[in-house]
Amino acid sequence: MAEALKGTCMCGACKFTATPTVGGLGAGACHCGMCRKWSGGMYLSVDCGSSVKFDEGAPVGSYKGSEWGERLFCRECGSSLLWQTQDGQNQHVSIQAFDDPGQFEIGVQVFIDKKPRNYALAGETKTMTEAEVFAMFAPDADPS
Repeated sequence: MAEALKGTCMCGACKFTATPTVGGLGAGACHCGMCRKWSGGMYLSVDCGSSVKFDEGAPVGSYKGSEWGERLFCRECGSSLLWQTQDGQNQHVSIQAFDDPGQFEIGVQVFIDKKPRNYALAGETKTMTEAEVFAMFAPDADPS
């Protein structure tokens, strides 16, 4: 099992622990329009299953961006912390919330068909389209 890591928002008000999953595709880059607006660029995250535990009293805010997903952020400084399914079973934590984001190799790019053409990641990664992501997380949802 992977080691639990400590994470925090920019101002330190939201402290948490999370355990990245082992044997997955590594960190992921999301190019969907919501993630780009939310994070100011592609959203880089690591799958932590359902392991995220915030310290008591952490000022965590939530924005439900769809029928099945939500984004958690610090209500004090606005830092983007994680995207999760609303049942909390699929938590994808921003690698930037950890002290060493460089420890996570980017292994997958999602919503690749929504990526603007003005940037690209170096190296080979697995890619998934919007339709493939919707089929994985919201099998009954229409991607349009």
